Amino acid sequence: MAPPSWWSRAQLDNVKFCANPFSSERRKTREVRVGNVGIGGDNPIRVQSMITCDTMDTEASIEQTLELAEVGCEIVRITAPTVKDSRNLENIGKGLRARGCDVPIVADIHFKSEAAMEAAKWVEKVRINPGNYADSKKFVIREYTDEQYAAELGRIRERFTPLVEFCKEHGVAMRIGTNHGSLSDRILNRYGDTPLGMVESALEFARIARDCGYHNFVFSMKASNPKIMIAAYRLLVARLNELDAEEIAKGRGGSSEPPGRLGSIPPTWNYPLHLGVTEAGEGEDARIKSAIGIGSLLADGIGDTVRVSLTEDSPHEIPVAKALIETRKIAEIGNQSEIRNPGSEISFDPFSYQRRATETIERDGVRVGGEELIRVVTSREKFEKLAHKIDKLGDYKPEIVFENAGVIEIDPQDDAAISKLNAEPAQFVTVKDQVDLAVIPAFRLLAAKLQPRHPILLKDTFDCRASVSDAGQRDGVSQKRPTDFLQTLLVAATNIGSLLCDGIGDAILVRGEEAPGQSLRLSYNILQAAGSRIFKTDYVACPSCGRTLFNLQTTTAKIKAATLHLKGVKIAIMGCIVNGPGEMADADFGYVGGAPGKVNLYVGKTPVKFNIPESEAVDRLKDLIREHGKWIEPSTVAPVLV
Repeated sequence: MAPPSWWSRAQLDNVKFCANPFSSERRKTREVRVGNVGIGGDNPIRVQSMITCDTMDTEASIEQTLELAEVGCEIVRITAPTVKDSRNLENIGKGLRARGCDVPIVADIHFKSEAAMEAAKWVEKVRINPGNYADSKKFVIREYTDEQYAAELGRIRERFTPLVEFCKEHGVAMRIGTNHGSLSDRILNRYGDTPLGMVESALEFARIARDCGYHNFVFSMKASNPKIMIAAYRLLVARLNELDAEEIAKGRGGSSEPPGRLGSIPPTWNYPLHLGVTEAGEGEDARIKSAIGIGSLLADGIGDTVRVSLTEDSPHEIPVAKALIETRKIAEIGNQSEIRNPGSEISFDPFSYQRRATETIERDGVRVGGEELIRVVTSREKFEKLAHKIDKLGDYKPEIVFENAGVIEIDPQDDAAISKLNAEPAQFVTVKDQVDLAVIPAFRLLAAKLQPRHPILLKDTFDCRASVSDAGQRDGVSQKRPTDFLQTLLVAATNIGSLLCDGIGDAILVRGEEAPGQSLRLSYNILQAAGSRIFKTDYVACPSCGRTLFNLQTTTAKIKAATLHLKGVKIAIMGCIVNGPGEMADADFGYVGGAPGKVNLYVGKTPVKFNIPESEAVDRLKDLIREHGKWIEPSTVAPVLV
């Protein structure tokens, strides 16, 4: 598989994926108008969601959209799988306007370009997926010559250009939304199932849009694995920055066509970004995974609109999205000092994961660093509250008591102290409390300056006081330390999860949550969601939508009830085929809607059982797990901490 002609790590190493990885400065973009809502530019970060009913059910579609708008959803997406569904968007839109609701509607398109052309007549925005807009998905293994690849791009241009021209003429916005789970066979065969393939897939369609003089679009790079999602968005931003630099050097706009075709909008590549983790699932795990993926990018100033995808009723997504945005605002305009001249480059590769290499040391009777598991640390106070049941906690107990571990706390801005530490043998190091820095930049700076042999302990907060502090407000944003569990969870998952995905951290300490059991559960769940330490069954579950062929919430509950004890087994639960096989690439087993009332079962991304009646499918899934030697009986497993 040959990389594209533009791909050069040496080049991208000199292009920033964000304005400053040691501060929270929002990426500057052009504004894209979606009806009466602006995305990017000087607009606030927007909140989106998607209704779950059949698009042909006009009244239900109107009611669900109104419910979302009432709880603060600013843009609503509706699936349009067929031309017939697309036509009914006219009735849904008219019904909403008649009830005084002017929330913009987005048509979600997969596979059918004809449905996109019809939908564009009635909505403010069309979402297309480059992986299946003009391509079927057969997982055909073949090599493309440059000529064959160019011919494929020509075919895509022919299919995509009419939609672009229509949207340009009628003021309809577009999202070019790449999904890790639905890359085309052509992309997969040249670039693999990689962030690089995701970026190139989106850019192929963006170039066509720009050649038509159309710029009213946003990008997205969604994946169910936060590490892949983060890398893909960073790579996209770096590539867009590089394209801008190339155009500046040329002294003209970013199109291969003469500048006159580009209209009045400056043809730079600073398009807004829509953030989302696909198939996040439900409950606490889904909120943590969303915070790791979305929150970490927001912390770097990346992202202009957000959708949190939960396998729950859509209105439940909105408070989570709002809380993530609020967390970013506090980090951006809070009282932390900006690190403008860090004196060091970041220690990690922002485009591919690799754990920071350290020496292995022993603390409190436990080995830390090197190839060891990332450890869970707790305070002596919390440990003593759990001491009476430590033996019953199984795999989920605290491993190191902070006060017994000889942790060296240091200000990463204190070069003299770091220089002294670097002259010593490997030590267990963390950022000291009350340092006037945000958590993510502080630990990045520590990792950049500290010699890599020293293991690092990550903290979720530098202020572990139980009471609310700094009760004032700045620019309308509360400066109170969060005490609500959702906010505590999102802050911890964003801060610790982001750093884990950077490859930084050999142990973690959650202090923002006072309850010992909850704090411990949160620690392990963050490690699980970041893919850093698997200690229980892992689920990838898509959100409900109009394409779903079974009730995702009840089905997910049944599957969890049957398999929750299977430590380390990853199960994907997909309502339809759109993202199923691709998002199941790193799952052991998949449960996918194949037709109404029928389920297909997968091993990895290979379908092995077809058209199973839904009433039998969970039992057949258990049989499949047995066939592959990964089934154990529930009674043999230690109880889960709650």
